[in-house]
Amino acid sequence: MAEVARRLQVYGRVQGVAYRAWTVETARALGVRGWVRNRRDGSVEVLLIGAEAAVAHLIEACRRGPPAARVERIDVADEAAVSGTVLDFRQMPTA
Repeated sequence: MAEVARRLQVYGRVQGVAYRAWTVETARALGVRGWVRNRRDGSVEVLLIGAEAAVAHLIEACRRGPPAARVERIDVADEAAVSGTVLDFRQMPTA
């Protein structure tokens, strides 16, 4: 099964509302690898790697986020193949 990689930039009220923890939990449940981190501009950045259907499902879930989040928009970009370099899904330090 071919894997895809997508990088998301999530804008809105997405910091201080458990968005990162929710993303980790949701990604792991879907078998998606990658990472999530806050950005200093108030957005959240996410790297998703996995089966195309699982990644697409997680992107749609990220449009809603956890209950306290208010997602205004998500920018989605294809990411160069990083297969094998990311083995799980984790939270990264703020960048």
